[in-house]
Amino acid sequence: MTSFSRRGFLVATGASSVLAACGNGIGSNGGAQIDARVDATRDYLFNSYPGTRDLANQAAGVLYMPLVTEAGFGVGGAYGRGALRVGGVTVDYYSAAKATIGLQIGAQQYAHALFFMTEAALGQFRRSPGWAAGADVRYATPQQGASLGKETTELEPVIALVFGQQGLIAGATVAGTKYTRIIP
Repeated sequence: MTSFSRRGFLVATGASSVLAACGNGIGSNGGAQIDARVDATRDYLFNSYPGTRDLANQAAGVLYMPLVTEAGFGVGGAYGRGALRVGGVTVDYYSAAKATIGLQIGAQQYAHALFFMTEAALGQFRRSPGWAAGADVRYATPQQGASLGKETTELEPVIALVFGQQGLIAGATVAGTKYTRIIP
């Protein structure tokens, strides 16, 4: 049983690596494509959930991941690319990769945004060679996106909002997702 779990983990890790390699964007106009997708995602987010505009204005920086594709059949993975914006300007590009194992079947696509509410949280994210979303992240639902305000965010270093889910798989989360700086 233990060797199956290890084998499954290795397969999941390999699957996420393959997904990551498919769209690395090296030698392309990937930066412009990512920025265009981020702009459209940001506009959709602000128009659909007006409270997120104020949240972004309060944040030290926002990582927008406009399209994350996730698929699984027992073993799964997810991959997407996005941009970190500070003061509304892109400062870095990132990929997000996730490997999963367990009871799952299906595929979905979704967008998410990470709001870094403190300079310390943003600095830790930017200095990290590969940052994984963990216990220091507060998850908000799209329904909360319309009403996220100062009282909600004062003590939270990072707020994650997953939205725009389409597909047939249960749940969408950024837990366990590793973010890595890329050069598009």
